[in-house]
Amino acid sequence: MAHFTLPDPSSLERVAYLVGFPIAHSLSPLLHHTIYSSIGKPWGQRLYETRDLNEFLQHMRKDQKFLGSSVTMPYKVAIIPHLDELTPEGEAIGAINTLFIRNDESGRRRYCGTNTDCIGIREAFLQNVSDDSVYRGKPALVVGGGGTARAAVYALQNYLGCSPIYMVNRDESEVRAVIDECNARGFGKDIIHVSTVAQAEQLRAPGAVVSAVPDFAPVSEEEKIARQVLAVFLRTQEKGALLEMCYHPSPKTEIAGLATNLGWQVIIGTEAVRNPCHWRFGFHFAKYDQECLETAQIHHTPPLTFSRATSAIFILRIF
Repeated sequence: MAHFTLPDPSSLERVAYLVGFPIAHSLSPLLHHTIYSSIGKPWGQRLYETRDLNEFLQHMRKDQKFLGSSVTMPYKVAIIPHLDELTPEGEAIGAINTLFIRNDESGRRRYCGTNTDCIGIREAFLQNVSDDSVYRGKPALVVGGGGTARAAVYALQNYLGCSPIYMVNRDESEVRAVIDECNARGFGKDIIHVSTVAQAEQLRAPGAVVSAVPDFAPVSEEEKIARQVLAVFLRTQEKGALLEMCYHPSPKTEIAGLATNLGWQVIIGTEAVRNPCHWRFGFHFAKYDQECLETAQIHHTPPLTFSRATSAIFILRIF
């Protein structure tokens, strides 16, 4: 069952959602409200906190006011088989964080997915690291094996010029799935699963690290080994920048604290979702009047660009 009572949407013209678990801490509805109010639209966003993805999908397809949805853990990969199409980024990465609607020629809804995590990760480094030689042309490290890790691999290779990509994770099967999927999509070369301290000690230090795991103290043997491997990389003489994608319940995570104490520049995860360039790409497509589109255009630089298939307006995507 959903872990919230759906508010009465009768006062809203359109409704967006954030689906995931846990998400009760999210400020996304407040931020959406701010954006919608600024352009004079009676729209809103609601949290759909659930452990049952099918429940959300059934609700989504019945809701005639449905505008789109932000998608966060643990559904960034699981939701893909239920969608009609993916954007090139979503297809390449194999995980999505934004769901939007397009109508086909007959007027039937088509549910589409895209991935803006890769843009957010890119901009977090570009906007916060003054000298890109810190990471460009050097190895990078991704901690984790989920949807965000896939986006991190894509961004580090395709946007930030990092190679090879090391992966550290407690679950070897998750890493293998990421590598296999990335290979199938054409950007899996030079991904190395680093599974032991001895292996890490023989590798060149990374210049960029993306941590994409929840904030918890390692308990199992696999978790302890993964944390030890990460510590080896962070203790190397050459330091770089670490993006901590976890910021709930606090951006001051164990991994961020370890990196800070060892002399790394730490970029908190909110940088990956608040950057204007990330907002630009975090949109849901909707039929919309040109006057309102132009109103939004005034407030954002560089100019927003949209598919010619529909008029559209962006929605701030934050989870």
